[in-house]
Amino acid sequence: MPQPQKVLLLVPLGSPTPVLLKELEGPISLQLGLASVVSKASLPAPAYAFNKDRSQYHCNAIMRRLAGLMEPGQSMVLGVTDVDLFVPDSPFVLGEADRESKSAVMSLFRLRQGADGEQLRRRLQVEAVHQAGHLLGLSYCEDARCVMFFAQTPQDCDRKQMSLCNNCRNELNKLNR
Repeated sequence: MPQPQKVLLLVPLGSPTPVLLKELEGPISLQLGLASVVSKASLPAPAYAFNKDRSQYHCNAIMRRLAGLMEPGQSMVLGVTDVDLFVPDSPFVLGEADRESKSAVMSLFRLRQGADGEQLRRRLQVEAVHQAGHLLGLSYCEDARCVMFFAQTPQDCDRKQMSLCNNCRNELNKLNR
């Protein structure tokens, strides 16, 4: 008997629009076989996660809030924001995922650097597929072209393909068994 398809809830935090999030559905479905749905609720910018010493927003605080938004039938959540994100051991992150809580967050803040509309859209799609991949159980990949490669700059996102390398695709197949 086939397993029911997993559903990823996409949640705008602050200025990202539902239309922008809608553009993430195709690549996530195509690359990971994961259905996604844009949340009817749009959340304000995550002021509760602001760290005044860093002038950045703490990913974990945002992900804790996102985890509570899932409705029956939704198995994971990805928030998309435009604030600068951090985790304690890093100067910044483009996004972060927590497999345990099945929640992730990503930001347009640094992806915007030097990008026109089309380039920004592609970077956002690459990063969304990457974070959703983590939620499904995939780890970072060493192949700089694989979507699961750890991007430290927007340019790293530009170099990545939208797809999984063979190793990561095989790993995803194992995880889905």
